[in-house]
Amino acid sequence: MHTEDITSIDKKHLWHPYTSMDNPLPCYPVESAKGVTIKLTTGEELIDGMSSWWAAVHGYQHPKLNEAITSQLSKMSHIMFGGLTHEPAVALAKKLLDITPAELNKIFYCDSGSVAVEVALKMALQYQMGKENEQRTRFATIKNGYHGDTWHAMGICDPQNGMHAIYKNRLAPTLFADSPKTTFDGKWDSSDFNSMRNIIEENQVEIAAVILEPIVQGAGGMRFYHPQYLVELRKLCTKHDILLIFDEIATGFGRSGKMFAMEHAQVVPDILCLGKAITGGMISFATTITTAHVATTISKGTPGVMMHGPTFMGNPLACSCANASLDLIMQPNTLESIHRIERELVKGLNPFKDLSIVKDVRVLGAIGVIEMYEEIDMEQFQEAFVRNGIWLRPFGKLVYMMPPYIISSEELTKLISGLKNIYSEIFQVTF
Repeated sequence: MHTEDITSIDKKHLWHPYTSMDNPLPCYPVESAKGVTIKLTTGEELIDGMSSWWAAVHGYQHPKLNEAITSQLSKMSHIMFGGLTHEPAVALAKKLLDITPAELNKIFYCDSGSVAVEVALKMALQYQMGKENEQRTRFATIKNGYHGDTWHAMGICDPQNGMHAIYKNRLAPTLFADSPKTTFDGKWDSSDFNSMRNIIEENQVEIAAVILEPIVQGAGGMRFYHPQYLVELRKLCTKHDILLIFDEIATGFGRSGKMFAMEHAQVVPDILCLGKAITGGMISFATTITTAHVATTISKGTPGVMMHGPTFMGNPLACSCANASLDLIMQPNTLESIHRIERELVKGLNPFKDLSIVKDVRVLGAIGVIEMYEEIDMEQFQEAFVRNGIWLRPFGKLVYMMPPYIISSEELTKLISGLKNIYSEIFQVTF
């Protein structure tokens, strides 16, 4: 199919994420992708700084991931998980148990990140039912959070500056505490926790669980906050028998410089949501992991079963791919590469701090963020990305990088240099 046909049919009939059908953003047709390079049908080659929305951490066409899927195809691509099981699912469970805290040992497979969040919320509600705390039906969280696009996941996203503000009065009411102001590497200010403490103390009889993204808030603002916040939250949730849920769909498997972001605080939640990098971006998959205590309480309550069962739960192709992805993630050089990327992002993005149009620059692990004072023009930036041979996906006032872990120093330098060129072109600045 010719490029013109692809773009024409796409524009007329395909609805892309967060875009208008009447006036959509331009989409650039991709012919192939390999390593950290995306090749367009028009011949341009772009260095990917987004890991395809943070998931393709091993890059594209990784032979280990390809082999895992093609090998599994010769056995079965899918089999229902109701009443049946299979070796890839069990092998993946063993790998997850090896790298997550010992307390988290009951694993529920899901088919996407937001579904993993939905399952976590349902677990919390069923746990409180099992404890005969029928009045505990609400959730608490912090502002600037993002947990996905499905129904109840939207309800726990930031109600004002999040992507789901238009649904505000149609979703189940959530208790929102002020987001922490103390930065990841700043001096902890205990007053930072006052808002959450007040909410929990005043509403403890109604709260089933607190859910948040540990350390790194993703699409709600790309903010990095102090680990002590999680320490204080864990203490308070334990005191009041409120479950603590960590959404590590974006941060799990190394992105923040630790295998899991919660390790920065040495805090273990009651429920953990994982996704994205779990399959290296090859196929949609996620998991919700909880403790034996939570699982037993649910199982002894009414109706005595976890009331959720996705059609593609425990999909063999996804499990096989996840096994291969985790094998790669667990190699010693993976975290070393992430730390190298962190150093290079700090050095490369530091000059942006001197620009009057830039509010803040921050880096943690393989995450680099440039926060602007004003919102950027997405269409203008995308066209400039293609001209400069790079690919990023900014939103709002944020221009950020979350590159694949395999990106070389040379490729990362080109990515940052391309972004500098774009800022020089669009904002008439010099570095």
